[in-house]
Parts: sequence; structure tokens; C-alpha cells
Amino acid sequence: MLLRQDALDPVLLDTIGERLTARDEVGAALAKALRKTDATHPDRVTMSQFRRALADGIDAVSQPPQPLRDFFAAIDAVPDWVDFDLVNEGGRAVRRFAPNSADVLLQLALIGSYRFGGPPDLLVETGGLSGGSALRRLAETQQWAIAVSGHDAMRRPGMGFRLTVHVRLMHALVNHEMEHSGRWDTGRWGLPVNQSDLAATLGLFSAVQLLGVRLLGVRVTHAESRAVMHLWKYVGWLIGVDEDWLCDRELRQHRLNYHQLITQSYGSAAGPPLANAVVDAQGALHFDHFAGVRRAYARARLLSMLRYFLGRRGLRDLGLPMAWPWAVPPLLACNILRYHVLGRTEAGRAYLLRRGDRFTGRHRHRYFGDQAPDVGTLHV
Repeated sequence: MLLRQDALDPVLLDTIGERLTARDEVGAALAKALRKTDATHPDRVTMSQFRRALADGIDAVSQPPQPLRDFFAAIDAVPDWVDFDLVNEGGRAVRRFAPNSADVLLQLALIGSYRFGGPPDLLVETGGLSGGSALRRLAETQQWAIAVSGHDAMRRPGMGFRLTVHVRLMHALVNHEMEHSGRWDTGRWGLPVNQSDLAATLGLFSAVQLLGVRLLGVRVTHAESRAVMHLWKYVGWLIGVDEDWLCDRELRQHRLNYHQLITQSYGSAAGPPLANAVVDAQGALHFDHFAGVRRAYARARLLSMLRYFLGRRGLRDLGLPMAWPWAVPPLLACNILRYHVLGRTEAGRAYLLRRGDRFTGRHRHRYFGDQAPDVGTLHV
């Protein structure tokens, strides 16, 4: 209905299938070099060399090995199409959408994706969202999403840039480990971290986020849509998504997302335990006052919002308790006032930005507590 098209593109479907076995080759070469145990090998790279190059540039590394030079040559070459003013405007738009964007990314994008096979199975294999790690893993994902939206965060010294490059290498290391572990069924799922899944995940952060906040009553202007898409296009380029799958326009991303959705394997056994781990993690959120009551409310609200986004069938498929979408009507009413009335004025947009930034600070504390906000450790 959104795309107003009846026919699928068979060429695009074939390409999605082919790229299930395509990897980020530059990242893969660096991951292989980091795994080398022979200290005398000319291509061996150490984590200290990687961290030095990420912090200070490749020239700060004495005699950098070729895989490290190639990796940083790729990420340091800013494409001609990147407009950092537009990237910053995309970040401001995302921050104005908060806390709605946080709801959408957790409920519709993350938990909603657990209905399908592939990436959820990889999370289970690598121990993601298992045991007591669920809250920390959620916090790390949200920390990255927050970091890329900061002012100038995607420029070379910025936190968003550095965390995105960190995530790219983390993907490459996971892919290298799982490819050679004998535990991953490449014939069924494709490579553990492949181009099709990377592009699909990018679409969740860009166009699905925009669609989701609209479903919560947020007004998204054409200029905001273009800016948010441009932000995530550059993030996608840095993270290693094939450039022909980086979308400038929301409608084009929706079209790619729809074809990705059609090709998914529905009903993975990994989905229900992952979804329940996320719901149960609400019971470990950090609150300074009335923690027990507020954790119970956060869990009930999450289930209510999931009923709205995923429907009765979605909750049933993920083995989650059935709930009524009671949290949505008051949220819609407040968002219509904030974004359709206040958001049409310059002062109102400034208020929404301040409100979003305050929420981000509280939200980060709820997930990290007294721990330092960070993204997953790179294990070599």
C-alpha cells in the first residue's frame, strides 16, 4: 500500500539472494589480519594499531600493515555526495523525534525483526541478548544510534564516526569467527554477516524509523525525511553496505525494505527467546526512585506498544504475553500537540530538540546505570 505497486522486481530479488553470500571484503581482510598469530607476518595487525589509527589517523601508526592501510583508506575517503550540514540536520531531526524514535527502534525495528530467520539465529550463536547480557547489548545498540545523531558526530574525529567504524570491524570479526566455526549453516542463511542483511538492518534505522514515528503521530517534513535518510546513507557507507543499496530517498528505501521483507524466512526458533529476553530486561532498568514500580510499568508499556506495532499475530509468533495497546492513544494525542502544533514554529522545534536531548540522557542512564556508555568490546 505504501509503495503503490503490485509487482515485485525479479532482478532485485535475485540480487538480494546473491548478496547473502557477499561480505564486506575490506573489513574481512582486516579481521583476518587481526586473527593472525604469527607476530612476524607482514600482514599481522594488532588491536592497538587499529585503535591508534581510528583515534589519530593511519599516519600515526608506524609502518602500518597493508590490510590496516586498505581499511582506513576506504573509510577516510569521504564520498563526494556527503553533505555534513545535511548529516547534522538529520541528527537534529532524529533527536527531535526522541523518545518516539527510541520506541520505534526497540519495538518495531529490533523486536519486530526477530520474527525472521538469519540475524536472530546469529545473535543466539554469538550469545547476544542471553542471560544477564540482554540489557547491556540493548544499551550498546542504543548508544551507537544516539552517537551518530550528535552535532558533527559523523566527521572524522566524532564519536558517531568512531563507533560506526568500531561496529564495522565488530561485524567483520563475528563473520570471520562464525564462518570458520562450523556452527553456521551458510547454505541456509548465507554468510553470518552479509550484504543483504546489512542493507536490511540499515533500512530499519532509516526509513522504518521514519515510518514508525509517523505511526505514533509525529509530523515528519520532507526536509526532515531527506536529512535523516542522508545521515543513515553515510552511516551505511561507513559500515560497508554496497553503495548501490544506499538510499537518498525514503520511498526508494521502503521499496528495498519491502523486497528484503519478502525474501525473509518467517518464524525462526531464535525469535521468541530473544524477544522475551528484551521484555524481561525491562526489569533490570536503572531508576533512581520507585524502581520496582517503574520497571513494571516499562515492561507493561513495551508489551502494549508491541501489540500496536506487531499486532496479535506478532506477539503470538514471538511467544510474548498478549496485551492491549493502551499506551498508544495518549501518546498519539501528545505527539499531535507537540509535533503538529508546536513543531511548526522555530521555538517549538527548539523545545523538541531540548526535550529529545534530555530524554537521551535519562534513557542512557536507564540502560547503562553507572557503567560508562560504550559499544561492544572487540574480541580478537
